[in-house]
Amino acid sequence: MNHPKIRVLIVDEDAVMAKYLASHLGRRGFDVSVASSDQEAIRVFRSLDPALVLVDTSLQGAVGSEILERLKQIKPAVSLVVLSANRDPEMIFRASKLGADDYICKPIDLKELDMRIAKVLDNQRLYTEVTQLREQVRRQSDFTMLFGTSPKMMEVKMTIEQVADTTATVLIRGESGTGKEVVARMVYSESSRSEKPFVKVNCAAIPHELLESELFGYEPGAFTGATRQKLGKFEQANNGTIFLDEISEMHPALQAKLLHVLQDHEFSRLGGKRDIQVDVRVLAATNKPLEKAVEEGVFREDLFYRLNVVTIHIPPLRERREEIPVFLEYFLEKYSEHYGKSPAKFSDYAITRMMEYPWPGNIRELENLVKRYVIVGNEAQIIRELSTHKPIVSSFGGQAGALAAAPAANAAPAIQSNGNGSELEMPSLLEIGRRAAMQAEREAIERVLAQTRWNRRQAAKILRISYKALLNKLKAMEEQNKGQAKHSDA
Repeated sequence: MNHPKIRVLIVDEDAVMAKYLASHLGRRGFDVSVASSDQEAIRVFRSLDPALVLVDTSLQGAVGSEILERLKQIKPAVSLVVLSANRDPEMIFRASKLGADDYICKPIDLKELDMRIAKVLDNQRLYTEVTQLREQVRRQSDFTMLFGTSPKMMEVKMTIEQVADTTATVLIRGESGTGKEVVARMVYSESSRSEKPFVKVNCAAIPHELLESELFGYEPGAFTGATRQKLGKFEQANNGTIFLDEISEMHPALQAKLLHVLQDHEFSRLGGKRDIQVDVRVLAATNKPLEKAVEEGVFREDLFYRLNVVTIHIPPLRERREEIPVFLEYFLEKYSEHYGKSPAKFSDYAITRMMEYPWPGNIRELENLVKRYVIVGNEAQIIRELSTHKPIVSSFGGQAGALAAAPAANAAPAIQSNGNGSELEMPSLLEIGRRAAMQAEREAIERVLAQTRWNRRQAAKILRISYKALLNKLKAMEEQNKGQAKHSDA
């Protein structure tokens, strides 16, 4: 199997030197492009999305700092290597602060260049693995939170389990903020395509003039400015899953091409002369009634039926109020850790008001409210925000506020029998998520330390945490190991 070449961009005003480096790296198997100015570098960078950029710069004024900062703004994970004749330690430190992953002094030794590039790319790969591991833990926590307490969401979970490992197109329906993307990712993660790409496209966020090229790509010369071939999202998702969010916002002219892909599994790039076959599972989501859009003639009826093979409807938060205290606890813990703050838990009165509130923005609105509370730390201000809406009657009978007393009073975890007449405490969902996150963090730290041969400063840089934070985490891991050993000896 041929692996794609790693793309490298060389930014150098010296055409002879740039050609020399490009030739050398090309022989090493890299896909190399060259730019002679900052403006050209930004354009090529946006077009090709390289994994590594070699910047030849004196770091004097905007010539050095601006290009490094702009590249990092566009793609924070890109690896940047500065090539410079300036050996001043202050300049090297400045380059590091601007985002450079390495600094190579001229004249350049090609063997050293190869070694340093390999090291930078290895660190990038390791960082990507750590990031993916963290994202996996975060999504697993999202799945646990979304499907852990509500009977209605348990029905959704059962539907997901039934359709996940099929190739059926799934239409996910629900109000904004209910968790449609989480559901889509759960369908993907439980399918046989979970090791293949998952590509998300927000049809509402991309102008319809650009959406076709975004989905299907284009050939050189397809339109003004199309100087290179670009793969579309469907090609990127080949053998995997594509998630079309806010599908109702897709322009009718583009709906016909999407219908063709769903029917025949093939399409052509803009400006292309041949059809491209793909094996892609399509998941779509909408917060609008597509039946009404069909009646109004803004959404194709045949496309609607193609998408609506299996429908998963996510109820709004006001119809599953028993989840509110659980979400409050989860988001309070999440953002307290994120912002390094320790706000007081919500009072019973605040929880009661939240149970009465209609939550038009659903889980996303609740999450943002908790985030504001963690930052500001003023419960009275949060309650004033909720007071703009009158209490509503719960579908469970009586005012929704009456439900708040039970979860607030029963703060202890549920009790589960071990079958021998005694009882064991069942850990809360929050505790289960915390343990999984701690284990994933431990695995990530151990993996990076092994890769760096226990160079803790280098490991801290790869993990994107401070050196002191890494030392604290290592100390906590050591104490945990001692505690476990003591427990086993006992």
